[in-house]
Amino acid sequence: MMFFNKKFMAFRDIFKDNNNINEKTIVGFLAFGMMAIFALTDIVTGVLGNHLVIEEFIYNSFLIVTLGSFGIAEIGKVFGNKSDNKKDEEVSNDEV
Repeated sequence: MMFFNKKFMAFRDIFKDNNNINEKTIVGFLAFGMMAIFALTDIVTGVLGNHLVIEEFIYNSFLIVTLGSFGIAEIGKVFGNKSDNKKDEEVSNDEV
């Protein structure tokens, strides 16, 4: 029971405001995973001689979520909070 409680607490920590996990990257990775599953399923059913019908708007929505999530995460890195960058520079200057 303690193992389950520890894992649940770790999962719950993802949703806290002060964590080290980038939620946008997780969402983008999950959407990319769904696109990869669609692609593999389409290949397998094509080899078996069946035609897999995937609605275009469903695939496009996963594509938009993936690109949007990774794009927002990268823009956040580039145009991140300048005060955090100054703190990092102060720490690196103190180490020298």
